[in-house]
Formats: sequence, structure tokens, C-alpha cells
Amino acid sequence: MDMQGKTVLITGASRGIGAEAGRIFAAAGANVALAARGGDQIASLAAEIGDKAIALPCDVSDFGQVEQAVAACVARFGGLDVLIGNAGVVEPISHMFRADPAAWSHVIDINLKGVFHGMRAALPVMRKAGGGTIVTISSGAAHNPVEAWSHYCASKAGAVMLTQCLHLEERHHGIRAMGLSPGTVATQMQREIKASGINPVSQLDWSAHIPPDWPARALLWMCSADADEFLGGEISLRNEDIRRRVGLT
Repeated sequence: MDMQGKTVLITGASRGIGAEAGRIFAAAGANVALAARGGDQIASLAAEIGDKAIALPCDVSDFGQVEQAVAACVARFGGLDVLIGNAGVVEPISHMFRADPAAWSHVIDINLKGVFHGMRAALPVMRKAGGGTIVTISSGAAHNPVEAWSHYCASKAGAVMLTQCLHLEERHHGIRAMGLSPGTVATQMQREIKASGINPVSQLDWSAHIPPDWPARALLWMCSADADEFLGGEISLRNEDIRRRVGLT
């Protein structure tokens, strides 16, 4: 897909799916704004990509920082066409009986409130431009309980509903909203999950996880009209038909 002249802002862009999405979108011709708490990592990635990239240190749990990141993106590239709400954490993995309330709440701040912050900051820009695409990274954990992941499951379920609300409220303003459930991906988060030794996900063999460029390529495809039938809903990379449509093998 040709993204020449388009601008994409990716949260959680310092590693994993977010970093690969930066590379994939830039290769398709897009300007990419890389937002993450890891300033050194996104600066290195921006240098790797070149003039089409900007590094924006940003904690998505703080709306002010997200708003500033969107403003910096617009100032650099002149607009914002696509927002990828990818920032997310799963640590600390803990059963509810032992969960630290502050740490549990911080996961909600990132995984749920961070998604809202991105949407809220991007909407005025996209409305003014006549439309845009907002894709949120979802999870199977949004739909099924997973032992010791109460914070992650609850936050991802909330993000799914936020995406549905966004579609309901903004589709008439040209905003394309949908979610991507990638399945298990070979990222640092999966290493943290495996190290916990808790629940069946931690027991999966590393070969069971898909490479991070697969969801990144799916995100690019979701910006095309071919994905319009999924607006307001969720695309799962566990679905073989979806993998074929994206061109994954």
C-alpha cells in the first residue's frame, strides 16, 4: 500500500510491534512519528529510518504529553492521518489477591487511559482534516480471562469498548476506527510473560509466537479500503483468511 504523503503516529514505538510498524509504514512512504517512554530507543529508530521519522518521548498515561506529541507531529509533518494506539504493558503479573493497587492502576493508566488520551488528542486534528484512521492494538485477553492478568484483561477489554465508542461517535466525521488482535507475538512482553511462569501463555514454546512484522504489516493493510468491512470491530491475526488478505505466510 502506498502511504506517500501520509503521516502516522505510533505509540509504544520503542520496540516490538510499534518499532516494526515504524519501519513498515516508512517503507510504504509515510512520515512516522515515534512516541514512547524510551527516548534513546526511538531516537535510534528515527535515525535508522531517516528524514521521514521523528522521535517523540512520551508517556501515554499523561494526557498533556500525548497532546504535545500530536502537536509536535503536526508541526513537523503538517498533519496526522493515522494513529496506532500500541503502547501497552503486562507487568507486574500478579494474582489479584497479591496485586499492588498502585502498580495495578498504573497498567490501567497506560493500556486504557493511554488509548483514550491518544484518541482525544488526535480527533481535533483528524476532524479538521476531514478524517483519519485510528487503530488500537487489542488482545485475546480482552475477551477471555487469563490467570494473573486481571489488569491486562480489564484494560484491553476497555480499549475494545473505547474503539467501538469511537466508531459510533466519529464515523460520520470520516474517522476509521478498529482494533487489531495480533495473537502472541515474539516481543519483550512475551519474554516477561514466559519468565513469570504463570498461566498457559507463559508455557508456550517460543516458536508459537508470530514475528512482530506480521502485525505491523496488518496495520498497514488496515489503512486501506480493503479493511473497511471491519470498521468499528476487531481483526484477529489468528484468522487464516485475514493472514492471506494481508499477505502473510
